[in-house]
Amino acid sequence: MMMHNPMAYMANQAYRGAATSVPPLKAISMLLGGAITFFQKSLAAQEARRFEEGHEYLLKATAILRGLSHNLDFTKGGAVAERLFQTYNSLIVASHKAFGRPHAPQSFRRIIAAVTELREAWEHVDARARGGKIAPADSARTG
Repeated sequence: MMMHNPMAYMANQAYRGAATSVPPLKAISMLLGGAITFFQKSLAAQEARRFEEGHEYLLKATAILRGLSHNLDFTKGGAVAERLFQTYNSLIVASHKAFGRPHAPQSFRRIIAAVTELREAWEHVDARARGGKIAPADSARTG
């Protein structure tokens, strides 16, 4: 699939690379963790009035979400894949709408919370797939 946006292409490649080096469910969790970090950095830069830097972090965070949405298997995933696609895209739109606005801190905190919840859900699915065992790195995470 040819992508016109270089950031989306890089996100797609990051997902594919992570998915081949670690189990796919772990890759999703790791990528969502990266998106959370970039959203946090974007928020911190905005609060410090470093808007160009904040925008770069925002683009990185949303590129990860876009890459995840582009790698959904709608044939196997059905309604769940469709819902994830809508969720990822809603988060992307919400973050771009909030960027640089007076309500950005509250909006970004909600977005970060939502992505954190998604990551935790994928970690739960991963743990169930491994027989209910939580990996030490998963259980030691503090957020």
